[in-house]
Amino acid sequence: MAEIGTVIDGKYEILKEIGHGGMSVVYLSMDKRLNKQWAVKEIRKKGNGKNDEIIVNSLLAEANLMKRLDHPALPRIVDIIDNGITIYVIMDYIEGESLDKILNEYGAQPEEMVINWAKQLCDALSYLHSQKPPIIYRDMKPANVMLKPEGNVKIIDFGIAREYKEQNLADTTVLGTKGYAPPEQYSGQTDPRSDIFALGMTMHHLLTGIDPRNGDSYAPVRQWNPELSEGIEAIIDKCVQPAAENRYQNCEDLLYDLEHPELITKGFKKKQKRKLGAFIAAASLCIVMLISGIVCRGLATMINTNNYEAYIASQNNIENYKMAIDLYPSDTRAYDRILDTFDNDINTRSDSDAEKLLTSEELKQFEALYDPNDDTKYSSDYTGFSEINYRIGKMCFTYYDRTLSQNENFSARINKAYVYLNQNHTFIQDSQVEQSSGNMQLSECYFQICDFYKKYIFSQTADTASAEDFSNFFDTLDDLLDSIESNSSATAYDKLELYNNIFMLLYDRRADMVSAGVSQEIVLELFDRVYNSANEIDASQRTLWTVLKTEMQDNYETYKTAIQRAYTNVEGRS
Repeated sequence: MAEIGTVIDGKYEILKEIGHGGMSVVYLSMDKRLNKQWAVKEIRKKGNGKNDEIIVNSLLAEANLMKRLDHPALPRIVDIIDNGITIYVIMDYIEGESLDKILNEYGAQPEEMVINWAKQLCDALSYLHSQKPPIIYRDMKPANVMLKPEGNVKIIDFGIAREYKEQNLADTTVLGTKGYAPPEQYSGQTDPRSDIFALGMTMHHLLTGIDPRNGDSYAPVRQWNPELSEGIEAIIDKCVQPAAENRYQNCEDLLYDLEHPELITKGFKKKQKRKLGAFIAAASLCIVMLISGIVCRGLATMINTNNYEAYIASQNNIENYKMAIDLYPSDTRAYDRILDTFDNDINTRSDSDAEKLLTSEELKQFEALYDPNDDTKYSSDYTGFSEINYRIGKMCFTYYDRTLSQNENFSARINKAYVYLNQNHTFIQDSQVEQSSGNMQLSECYFQICDFYKKYIFSQTADTASAEDFSNFFDTLDDLLDSIESNSSATAYDKLELYNNIFMLLYDRRADMVSAGVSQEIVLELFDRVYNSANEIDASQRTLWTVLKTEMQDNYETYKTAIQRAYTNVEGRS
């Protein structure tokens, strides 16, 4: 076992033990370089026994499986260190409590809270199932779900997760947890529907407090608690059907019903209609016109709400999203759906289609619906609209209209992005959103780049940037990069895009930096930093990630030599 105070690989200082298993111990550690806490799983290679070897290989397989995953509800693996005697797996340290401890301490949980957790878990399982090949988690239960202090959940313990291989007739060597695992997990091939069964049993346990491991016969949740809705009962009953073909066939369908539990049962609809009918009948007895007006407005609101939900539920239909915005311009979801539509082409493009980016027509379409300077809508949801500003600002910065010449294009990208990123910068300055929340650190980094260019590069009235201006700019980028690299909400793709943009910035503006008298050492230090940070990211999951990383790898020596040559030429002329 590692002793408290031991420093692993010159970076990770062991602070305390936080858990242990048969052949592994988990510690809390401090990254001395980043000043960030990580969890360290120590896997001890005991001897030459076959069982030991199987367990060690299983733990390593778990680590390597997780290392290529990137989802906010899944812990990240950031490093695997094997010194020949012991293997250390460095991963996210997750603060909070497991849901089984919450059940033990507080009993059954409120329906609204359980649905919120279930939607997050459903999204994470959908992400796992979308991998190629799909990953089946196979051990969903309250003990394997951590509730973080801010209310989000994370799935832990991937020890028996498996990649789904259609040709395999059976894949079960470890059976999972009795009571939560579906029938097929004990005798045959598991698939995504197996995880849906386990999620259903997990919801049942959380809502009723009845532990399925006790072996009691299954009973619908409303037999344990009649206050629960008919909708959630129908959802869980469908999840836990013994025959997989009778369950939800994918997590997307389950997630939709979790978001609209009131829509899935006839009994609930009739109940709502009876309530509405009784309300209208009572209202009709009233002769006061004010009450009639209130009823009409209430009915109109209900109709609008139903229409809004229907519009945003459509797939890649911008016309429907426009109609949703007309109904509720202060709801961010329709704007998000439009950006999802734009982003879908960008994120799924092939290598041969690498120039298919955000077009001027698409941006005009969005600008007609969304004014970043319209303060009237922000007060309802500063956080939500700051994320919209970040998404469209980053799209403009990175992807906007590459049909222009290089200088025209970059100037257009900067000016288009600045409008949205500057609004977020104002939010941060006015404390309407926290810089540490969501994607605001990334947003601020892009803002600082745009702001520098607008002040010193593209402005016809401004002075040329001095060495001090560049130095202050680089210091700001360094501080923001420190924050971003330790920010678990920043995805690998977000980081790769940012590193690539800074990498290109330093290469493109080398002549300006030489003219300003910026130290070559400072420029190359930042150049190497973003290159090395990008190199540490596993980009094998997505084609676009690989394109970004490969672009930096292929051009590193050429660009670095060009920067050095720019300084050498100046020295030769002096």
